[in-house]
Amino acid sequence: MAVSVNKPVAPVSSRADWFTSYDVEAFEVPSGREEIWRFTPTKRLAGLHSGAAAGGSAQVDVDAAPEVVVESAERSDPRLGEAGTPADRIAAQAYSSFATATVVTVPKETTTSKPTTVTVTGPGAGVVAYGHLQVRAELFAEGVVVIDHRGSGVYADNVEFVLADSSKLTVVSIQDWADDAVHVSAHHAKLGRDSLLKHIVVTLGGDLVRISPTTAFAGPGGEVDMAGLYFADAGQHLEHRTFVDHAVPNCTSNVVYKGALQGDGAHTVWIGDVLIRAAAEGTQTYELNRNLVLTDGARADSVPNLEIETGEIAGAGHASATGRFDDEQLFYLQARGIPEDQARRLVVRGFFHELLMKIGVPEVRERLEAAIEAELEAVGV
Repeated sequence: MAVSVNKPVAPVSSRADWFTSYDVEAFEVPSGREEIWRFTPTKRLAGLHSGAAAGGSAQVDVDAAPEVVVESAERSDPRLGEAGTPADRIAAQAYSSFATATVVTVPKETTTSKPTTVTVTGPGAGVVAYGHLQVRAELFAEGVVVIDHRGSGVYADNVEFVLADSSKLTVVSIQDWADDAVHVSAHHAKLGRDSLLKHIVVTLGGDLVRISPTTAFAGPGGEVDMAGLYFADAGQHLEHRTFVDHAVPNCTSNVVYKGALQGDGAHTVWIGDVLIRAAAEGTQTYELNRNLVLTDGARADSVPNLEIETGEIAGAGHASATGRFDDEQLFYLQARGIPEDQARRLVVRGFFHELLMKIGVPEVRERLEAAIEAELEAVGV
């Protein structure tokens, strides 16, 4: 039976109050007892939290739309860091350790003719690497960027999305790593006036994956739609921490993350934070997390947080629920002659359908549908 949470949950500490810096030594080595690390098995981070030295490098390949500009940038490039500052030790370590950043720019008043795909291939089993990617959408630009992670290794990075006024950017970040991979990534988004960001995270592979997307509004009228889909197998730890900082008036945010779990030791974590500052009058926001537990031995943690510093808002709310199959849905399907195993698969497909339809790239959507089907076949659902 699903247990829903639809009332305010007081956060232990606001992410907005965290110290931010590019200096690794400004952050203590996490012990696992800190609020931002309490769900993360630090022993499985392969030394990223304590400053593991890079032993290799990830391969970054860009299949760009003809209109898009792709550059390599040194750490001294003034554009880097524009979207946000690292808020934890691993993000700071990644920022101070990458060799060369990749900058993808959609020029002003341009609509791209096809999606741009950035493929990041891990450095190899047991090898540590750091990276940095920035995606820029200039004034009145529109584009779609797919970030595809694959291969083996230990990888930490910062990913920036800088949206100029009246721009529109759709991002699909896919974590389809090999079973041994460790990936810790901080996503930083900065939205200009009347800009729109669709940010979709899909996490399927890896031993431990932790993604922390943060959105900040730099001008009124901005809108962000953050969606996430994850499927954890036995022994996997998949963690997503979203934060939306409403600091200016009349902006909108919508966060929807859904996950499925199966197998002994499968563990997912979703932490959702929304901060509405005193100046952010007219804010409209909602965050939702749903988890579907398919077998015994799996665990889902879900913590929605909502902080409001002004009463002059259009609307705000959040909800969270974790449960097994809906017996009524199964009964309905079986009563119409559908065998139980097929009925269970239909329920899971329906559970993810809303998020898959947000992915406007048909070949990516088809690939992910096939991956989910393979996950279900592996456990006999």
